[in-house]
Amino acid sequence: MRPAIVLVHPEIAGNTGSVGRTCVALDLDLCLIRPYGFEITDRNVRRAGLDYWKHVRLQEFDGWDDFLARRAPRPEALFLFEDFGARSVYDVEFPTDFHLVFGQETVGLPQAVLDGRDDRLVRLPMRSPYIRSLNLANAATAAAYQALRGTL
Repeated sequence: MRPAIVLVHPEIAGNTGSVGRTCVALDLDLCLIRPYGFEITDRNVRRAGLDYWKHVRLQEFDGWDDFLARRAPRPEALFLFEDFGARSVYDVEFPTDFHLVFGQETVGLPQAVLDGRDDRLVRLPMRSPYIRSLNLANAATAAAYQALRGTL
């Protein structure tokens, strides 16, 4: 299975477009899980993705269960990004079929996604005490480059 960035209920079109651009650059699939806070045809998605949006390998799912059923990633290939993750992204060995999972910009991942997956929680470390989180597109890009470390 191809590696992917997974956005669960993304709210901001520009972030999704930017993540799509990262996926094209790194040859990753982009999995989007509904509902979205915007229309996928929204010009902001395309603006952030620029003319690369047509090259995004996009898969859309009606919910987390639909994603698990149809995409069927191995449980060991799921990495759920939250600021309270016990493991640093630098301490993870990523398999070639990794799925980097990010939640809504304002609230993170739904509890139903987190339940029973404590061992899959990962965080991007931050050195400053003044910020709680990074912009979704920046976090997804940083995580993707780390997951591909040594293979680019």
